[in-house]
Amino acid sequence: MTKLSVNINKIATLRNARGGNRPNVLQTALDCERFGAQGITVHPRPDERHIRYQDVLDLKPAVTTEFNIEGNPTPDFIQLVLSVKPEQVTLVPDAPDAITSNAGWDTLKHKDFLVDIIAQFKEQGIRTSIFVDPDPKQVEGAALTGTDRIELYTEAYASQYLADREKAVAPYAEAAKVALQCNLGLNAGHDLDLDNLRFLKERLPNLQEVSIGHALVCDALYFGLENTIQLYLRQLNY
Repeated sequence: MTKLSVNINKIATLRNARGGNRPNVLQTALDCERFGAQGITVHPRPDERHIRYQDVLDLKPAVTTEFNIEGNPTPDFIQLVLSVKPEQVTLVPDAPDAITSNAGWDTLKHKDFLVDIIAQFKEQGIRTSIFVDPDPKQVEGAALTGTDRIELYTEAYASQYLADREKAVAPYAEAAKVALQCNLGLNAGHDLDLDNLRFLKERLPNLQEVSIGHALVCDALYFGLENTIQLYLRQLNY
């Protein structure tokens, strides 16, 4: 089974646009779980433009499925993760002013840094995942850091899917094979949706988890949140 972790950043964006607490981020997370999601993902950024650090603290005691915190391992982020102790932390090398994540780690260049950070998290029993591009060398480099999993950055797959889905998925299938050979768990995320998700799952049989936020929230505007989560689960576990 491939698990669906719902990224609720966009719910927080909507709340912050008006102030107050509507929509309620905590309640939405609980509803996502109730509707079948097997995990909740948040990506707090330094400017707290969507998920706030306080949201993360509020969510931890309430979330009963897998809680995944992703972000750039700045000192504040590291402190937050170590205090919350989620089931999983996903390390993403996004700049503070990035609109959204737009590249994976250079696991070879930043090996020593990642080894140190990952050791801190694993010492506290937190599963680690590294956001990487579908490059076999970067996957092999990730294995040398001590991480438990990698998360494949799927923007390139999504953008090329309609033009040539076989060509689009080929580097991801290769990266998935290398991950398996390196005994790394495999996650994926970014721009996955109801059109391209099933095909990716078919070509990556060792895919353990996907994190989906933007497309899922957009679909929920039309289909409703409960129905949308079920639609995504059917694409993963047909």
